[in-house]
Amino acid sequence: MYQTQVKSIGVSAEAFLQEKMVILFGENAPQELIDFCYIIQVNNVESINEAQRLYVDGAAYRITKVGKAVEKNLKDLGHITLKFDGSTVAEQSGTLYLEDKEVPAFKEGTIIEIK
Repeated sequence: MYQTQVKSIGVSAEAFLQEKMVILFGENAPQELIDFCYIIQVNNVESINEAQRLYVDGAAYRITKVGKAVEKNLKDLGHITLKFDGSTVAEQSGTLYLEDKEVPAFKEGTIIEIK
């Protein structure tokens, strides 16, 4: 299981919502990227697979594909992209693909879990 919390939101973080994307980054995000990210607490992650679900404040989203760098990037940097488009092919190695649903509202304090 994995759990983290949104600590802050960059002023342009919602710029990618039209593309059904949310960019997460740990508190050590480079200055030039902070405005485009949802800043999260970096926590350990054991494994992520398509049998699990991503939860945003308790709302469940089926994982459709896990990019090959998702676990390492999430563990080391807190940096992954969540893409809510239902893709079953990982076009980007640092992206966690989720079922094709409306992107949930992320706010400061939002709890993100994978289990």
